[in-house]
Amino acid sequence: MRSIWKGHIRFSLVTIPVRIYNAIETSESIRFNQLHRECNGRVGYDKKCKKCEKSLTTEEIVKGYEYEPDQYVVFEDSDFEKVKLKSTKVIEIEGFVGVDEVHPTLFESPYYAGPDGDVAARSYALLCQALKDAGKVGVGKVVLRDREDVVLLSPHEKGLALYRLRYPAEVRKMAEVPQIDKVEPADKEQLKLARNLVESMARPLSDIELKDNYRGALKEMIDAKVAGKEIVQVEEVEKPAMDIMTALKASIEKAAAMRGGMIPAKGEKKEKAQAKDKAEGKEKAAKAVKTRKTKAG
Repeated sequence: MRSIWKGHIRFSLVTIPVRIYNAIETSESIRFNQLHRECNGRVGYDKKCKKCEKSLTTEEIVKGYEYEPDQYVVFEDSDFEKVKLKSTKVIEIEGFVGVDEVHPTLFESPYYAGPDGDVAARSYALLCQALKDAGKVGVGKVVLRDREDVVLLSPHEKGLALYRLRYPAEVRKMAEVPQIDKVEPADKEQLKLARNLVESMARPLSDIELKDNYRGALKEMIDAKVAGKEIVQVEEVEKPAMDIMTALKASIEKAAAMRGGMIPAKGEKKEKAQAKDKAEGKEKAAKAVKTRKTKAG
């Protein structure tokens, strides 16, 4: 398995070097190439045949499946129409399951499903409410474009969302990720601090800005180039990485300062309470001794 990206996961002052791998097995997909109908040459993005270099019209292009290097079987539109499946015009619900049963790696593309007409709106609303009350989602099949897809039907606000799902066979196993077998149970002290940091950074999803900053920066660059301005790139200065314990403690202190108060690590409250009880016990004992001495005198 080859990595497609190398960098870091960063939360607060903690940085973890990682590599990113494609979780989807592309060999499971059947892909077609565009071919020149006349000479079977591959078609480029400019709709030009790479074999005879002729510029092509849509009518001159067909789809071909490469079963061996440079060997294709050609498919016409009529061939695809011959693949008749029951779910071509129907979303056939196979059953209703808990949403937690569907692993996030299976989700692919979201859609919205809406009622078609006034009569349909009543049964549509009934299904929405029934799914909400039961805490379930529907799983079924439908043909979208050139393939039969597994779909998930879920209540969303006042309507229904439809999610195209990947087949489980398309998702690679986590065990295939290089070096994953070297991951060992976390150190208890580090884990205590890490959990405290995670809890200190917990917030509703609505409070996290989900915005495409790259698109905004790219738009600014385009506007600047249009205006004839010089583009100046400011690179982020990479800070030296701290050891994990130092980074965790510093991150917790930073989070506490941002919230306006110290957030004790788990177990710290208990230790402080025990120390307080011990001190109060000593004070009571000292008072009792003093009282006895006074009476004896």
